[in-house]
Amino acid sequence: METPRSPVPYVCVWFSDGVCLWPTEGSEETTLNYFHHGLKDLATVFFYMLVAIIMHAIIQEYVLDKINRKMHFSKTKHSKFNESGQLSIFYLFSCVWGASILTSENLLSNPVSLWEGYPHTLMPFQMKFFYISQLGYWLHALPELYFQKTKKEDVPRQLVYISLYLVHIAGAYILNLNRLGLVLLVLHYFVELLFHVSRLVYFSNENRQSGFTVWAILYVLGRLLTLSLSVLTVGFGLAGAEQQGLDLAAGNFNVLFVRVTVLAAICATQAFMMWKFINFQLRRWREHAQQQAQKKKPVSVKSKRTPPCKFILNTVHYCRCFRIVLSQALPFRQSCFFFLLNSSLVLLYLCKCFIGCFKKVLLRSPEHARKFLPF
Repeated sequence: METPRSPVPYVCVWFSDGVCLWPTEGSEETTLNYFHHGLKDLATVFFYMLVAIIMHAIIQEYVLDKINRKMHFSKTKHSKFNESGQLSIFYLFSCVWGASILTSENLLSNPVSLWEGYPHTLMPFQMKFFYISQLGYWLHALPELYFQKTKKEDVPRQLVYISLYLVHIAGAYILNLNRLGLVLLVLHYFVELLFHVSRLVYFSNENRQSGFTVWAILYVLGRLLTLSLSVLTVGFGLAGAEQQGLDLAAGNFNVLFVRVTVLAAICATQAFMMWKFINFQLRRWREHAQQQAQKKKPVSVKSKRTPPCKFILNTVHYCRCFRIVLSQALPFRQSCFFFLLNSSLVLLYLCKCFIGCFKKVLLRSPEHARKFLPF
């Protein structure tokens, strides 16, 4: 952080990293402390990165590991549960903190303040501390990939979203778009908080999936609102501002090239996120359709009974053999009597078999009936 080079009325240097605005005559006795960015912020970000590593380890050991031991998750669910648990706490804390800053600075009630008075080089303490903490947290996620023994196939995905967070937060901080960046961060964090909370609930009970539906709707609305605010602030608000031109000393980056670059980066990021979201939803729908198809598919049970055609041939053959034996051993009349008796019993048994076969055929599909019937 650097001090102002030119003297300003009623402004004095405070601890070499901010300015103190004293009240004028006739006004209430209030003192406002404001800060701006500088090279000394790198040391502060590094310090809070170490703090984030310590806090990460404390939450992991005393909260998440105890829950994992009770739930007995698999290795895949174990890593996802740890990721969602850490990010849920961070997103919840950042949403509450960011919303309090938006309320205190009246940014929600007065949207024009997002671009009015640009460049916004001076920031209140809470806003500056918020940006420093955000940069420190996402920088700490890089060494955590090693500490948490992340799988090799998950490392590229996490590196992509960590890099996107760092680039956008640092860009808003350096280009003095801190007000717009704060609004977009709170909006994005709220949607991501809902997703990770829904995933934690899903891990506890796989039947509870309604949270993902709400998240999907808010995710699309969040992308549209992010694009709308960005175009309104950068494309229209800054384009019509009085202070135009590039002035590094004053922190003014309000030129056409910078505005186009900022809008292109935001639009490309939102398009990339929507593409990943659509692929994720299509994969879920495909898996759900396969599960439903497997449930509706009839289970084919192999019958151990002899097929009807083969059973008839065997019966006829046995009857002929039985008649030959009786004709040789008994008189002709007795052999005919026994033959008729056995034949009637065989016919009754055949009728019973055919009735059972037709019942099965009627209850199943025609394709199965063609395979089952001998004709």
